[in-house]
Amino acid sequence: MATPLGNLGDLSPRAAAVLTAASLVAAEDTRTSQRLFAGAGAGPRLVSLTEHNVEARSGPLLEAATEGVVALVSDAGTPLVSDPGARLVAAAHARAVPVFAVPGPSALTAALSVAGFDGGHVLFLGFLPRSRGERLGALREACAAAPIVVFFESPNRLGQTLGELATTLRDPEVVVCRELTKVHEEAVRGLASALAGRFGQTRGECTVVVQSPPRPDAEEAAMAAYMGEMRRAGARRGAAAGEAARRFGVSRDRAYALWEGADAPE
Repeated sequence: MATPLGNLGDLSPRAAAVLTAASLVAAEDTRTSQRLFAGAGAGPRLVSLTEHNVEARSGPLLEAATEGVVALVSDAGTPLVSDPGARLVAAAHARAVPVFAVPGPSALTAALSVAGFDGGHVLFLGFLPRSRGERLGALREACAAAPIVVFFESPNRLGQTLGELATTLRDPEVVVCRELTKVHEEAVRGLASALAGRFGQTRGECTVVVQSPPRPDAEEAAMAAYMGEMRRAGARRGAAAGEAARRFGVSRDRAYALWEGADAPE
């Protein structure tokens, strides 16, 4: 069940009714959920569900679900979007326990709605890796695969990540959505280089929407030529695609497409 990102007024009447009917609610942070329940006038029994205890808690939760209403809630937004709980839902399906969605707030869709980027295909990365190398690799591959990329980022690392976008991905246009639906909400659009300084020190929950920069024709031609050379040399497609993805910062799927268009060995 989705819960408000910050403004408690976003809790839907259906969600409030489910909380009132539930005998048991699983949440990652029970302190956050208790405040929500108090506002909704609900008083179900509350248990914590984290990546560390999901295996132990799943059995009792599913047993309770066979006898009454059990709800899985997010701390803020929609469950399973960068939240624990997927294993609980999978276990429910495996045991034929009915699973129902109670949709509502989502930082992902909220950020897309205020970004103003028109690209169709969207790739969501969740929280980025902490390692700089892994983080840059994920961003390069994502921006090569989709015209719009969305990710969550820690406020302590936001400025650094925006700077990395500027230097490694030709300074794309981005929208930083901070504290969505809360008192200090803001959605700021601009080049990554310009926003890196502004958000060098910030607070709150941050969602970033990136408009992937177009790939120069010369770079596209270089990738195509490389894949052609590899194919004519008798390289295996998977190995060649993996090396091209690493060398040019593209997705393996894009490299595979270039392989198909390359000249076959005579």
